[in-house]
Amino acid sequence: MSYPIGNSGQPWNDDHKQAWLARQSIKRSYQQDVVAQLVPLQTDFKIEQYGALSIDEKKYPLYILKSNTWRAEQPTVLITGGVHGYETSGVHGAVEFARAKAAAFFQHFNILIAPCVSPWGYETINRWNSSAIDPNRSFYENSPAQESAALIQYMKNLAIEPLAHIDLHETTDSDNTEFRPALAARDATVHDNWNIPDGFYLVADTSRPQDNFQKAIIDSVAKITHIAPSDENNQLIGVPISQLGVIHYAAQQLGLCMSLTGAKFVTTTEVYPDSPHATTQQCIDAQVAAIVGGLNYIVNNM
Repeated sequence: MSYPIGNSGQPWNDDHKQAWLARQSIKRSYQQDVVAQLVPLQTDFKIEQYGALSIDEKKYPLYILKSNTWRAEQPTVLITGGVHGYETSGVHGAVEFARAKAAAFFQHFNILIAPCVSPWGYETINRWNSSAIDPNRSFYENSPAQESAALIQYMKNLAIEPLAHIDLHETTDSDNTEFRPALAARDATVHDNWNIPDGFYLVADTSRPQDNFQKAIIDSVAKITHIAPSDENNQLIGVPISQLGVIHYAAQQLGLCMSLTGAKFVTTTEVYPDSPHATTQQCIDAQVAAIVGGLNYIVNNM
């Protein structure tokens, strides 16, 4: 599939990236949709600013929620959403978990929630940041993505290794219609389209798969929405399944957000908001169910 920016066989230069940026537009409000929703959560959480995006520091502050019941002797759980800003249910699922479900786990865990890691991406409905960089391929030292670098630095300063990290994502039809063609054009490479799975699935880390933890999440989400069946090759997005609704990625090598920490229990959720069989609310509820299912498993197996 051709893309309207760049020259065939040549990676983008700075002019191409500026041309791409000029095509982007604000489609929704981070301040209204996300920041305003954090204010009522101050009963249960301290709201900490851990950075801001240089494209507009006043408009795009970066916030993390830190449970008010924090105790040094308790294990810590990290929840991240909106690493890809266009993946809406991850953002709102993180906020909804904080609002409705988190308090039930305060007796077991310290809880950190970064609900919208990429606010510019949220507003423009983008996978990339304003520099045409994918934050979810940028979680490594000297990260080129401000969104990733800020969260990496916050966790370094906190100096706590979480027991669990759940990263909330979506797989959308626009992965094939926009983002993969843009990626192929930017890097002058070939990217075959995925068969977009119809349903929820998980991406586990190859180096710490925790199969029973992943299954507990799948079982929890299955009460809310359908789990993606594997394709004719017994795969999801071109990767062999390890069990129903679960595939493995080499998280650290790919610079994924779930490689941010050395947490024992780690997963990336993938909701499919374009499914004719799932509503917007079901997608949000599926993200919440994923967190609850994962944390209940840990509580029951600590």
